[in-house]
Amino acid sequence: MASKGRPYRTFVVEGFEILVGRGEDDNDTLTFDVAEPHDLWMHVGDGTPGSHVVVRNPTKGELPKPILERAASLAAWYSKSRNAKSVGVDYCKASHVSKPRGAPAGLVELAEHKTIRVKPAAPEGAD
Repeated sequence: MASKGRPYRTFVVEGFEILVGRGEDDNDTLTFDVAEPHDLWMHVGDGTPGSHVVVRNPTKGELPKPILERAASLAAWYSKSRNAKSVGVDYCKASHVSKPRGAPAGLVELAEHKTIRVKPAAPEGAD
C-alpha cells in the first residue's frame, strides 16, 4: 500500500498497521515524530543499514507472534540484508529508542531490545 508524500510505507497485516521508513531522514521522522511510545520499533541488527519499522500497538499489549514475524521480515527486506537466508532483527518499544547527541540521521541507540531471526520477505506488490 503506497503512502504518497509520507516518509514511510504503510502495510496492514491482520488489522495491524506496519510503517516502514524510506531513508535515513525518514527513519528519524518515523521513529521520533510518528511512533507512539508503546508502538513496537524494529531494525535489522549488527549495524546493517535498513529501514526503521514501526508496528502500531493501540492496545499496548503483546503483539501476536505472526505480526511480529511479518513486521520483522519487512524490516529484513528493506535492508542491505535482503538476500540473506536469515536475518536478526532487533525490536523494542519505541520509547526505548533514543538519538545519540550529534548522531547522523538514522542512527539510534536502544535502551533494551530483543532479537528475532527471520527470512526477508517482500510485501505483496513490492515496490
